[in-house]
Amino acid sequence: MGYRGKVELQEQARVLRARGKTLAQIADALGVAKSSVSLWVRDVPFTPSPRRHGPHRRPNPAHEAKLRQIEELNREGRERIRTLSSGEFLVVGVALYAGEGAKGDGAVNFANTDPAMIRLFCAWLRRYFEIDESRLRVRVYLHKGLDLAAAEAFWSDVTGVPLAQFRQAHRAVPDATIRHNKHERGCAYVYYCCAKTHRQIMGLIRALLSSEAIPG
Repeated sequence: MGYRGKVELQEQARVLRARGKTLAQIADALGVAKSSVSLWVRDVPFTPSPRRHGPHRRPNPAHEAKLRQIEELNREGRERIRTLSSGEFLVVGVALYAGEGAKGDGAVNFANTDPAMIRLFCAWLRRYFEIDESRLRVRVYLHKGLDLAAAEAFWSDVTGVPLAQFRQAHRAVPDATIRHNKHERGCAYVYYCCAKTHRQIMGLIRALLSSEAIPG
């Protein structure tokens, strides 16, 4: 399945979650892993579907209207984006790195908790730059108490980087005063230690942000 297919599955999962479906129900409906669903819908407000006490229980009109709007706007978004051209995909990746990537000279470094973002970045990096796969590295930041082996296997699948090329994980100590919701698979850092590649990316970023590139 390509990147676009993954995005569509993610959108469907978010709509189902907004409807009050459980993670297991969404995973069964879409034929994906429950762990993937958990990551895709983590920021979707969840209200369990009410138990019906009779056949005539009426849905909440405002909630139903919101779900219809979400579905319609998702369809509209897909129609507007469609399949990216090569030039469009190049610009998308440049903008993504401009917002989320490391700017210090010497190495490419991109981090995110969203597997769709990491997958897009890795596809973009491989497509537009000469990458030596053996030099790619991934490091996982994960709270203690969560399953590191499962997290690393998950990010290896997302990035296409073998586990043998993973750096030692960082295990964060949970602090209840800071946050209560923890990402089940943590945050993945993708590294590529090549100064030339990083400088190529930064050149593209400077071109994108220049006044000449902005439509009048």
